[in-house]
Amino acid sequence: MKESISNNGHCSTASNADFRSIASNTGRRSTASNTGYGSTASNTGIGSTASNTGLDSIASNTGRRSAALNAGDESAALNAGDGSTASNTGDWSAALSTGYLSTASVEGEQSVAIVTGYDSKAKASKGSWVVIAERNLYYEIINIKTAQAGVDIEPDTYYKLVDGKFVKCEDE
Repeated sequence: MKESISNNGHCSTASNADFRSIASNTGRRSTASNTGYGSTASNTGIGSTASNTGLDSIASNTGRRSAALNAGDESAALNAGDGSTASNTGDWSAALSTGYLSTASVEGEQSVAIVTGYDSKAKASKGSWVVIAERNLYYEIINIKTAQAGVDIEPDTYYKLVDGKFVKCEDE
């Protein structure tokens, strides 16, 4: 059965657990969550959360201070909001965050944590990768570097780029 839930109200919630489900909203302080296989949870509200645990799932948002989280294999957690967090624990997954002061983290094997925002940080478990962009005060990209956790950098440790070099973040 295919199910879809959508709302756009202030402080809204959209949730489902069906196979091939979609939960979506655009309200402030909203939550879109599902656990279905091949599911999508998406929102654009400020302070929003999009979360799922299904395989082949996508959790996506564009709101400020948002979080896109999932735990499914081959999943993607994406966001573009300032101060946002993209995180997942599935193998072969990607967590991408582009906002100012954002974070991305992955815990699965052969996964990638990508940050492109100003003063952002990323971490990965052993065997996975980080891709970090460094921006100047004008938000222009001045460096982009990749590293493999356990080979080039310490696993499970947040890093950012400073003057083109990986630097451990003291505040996690």
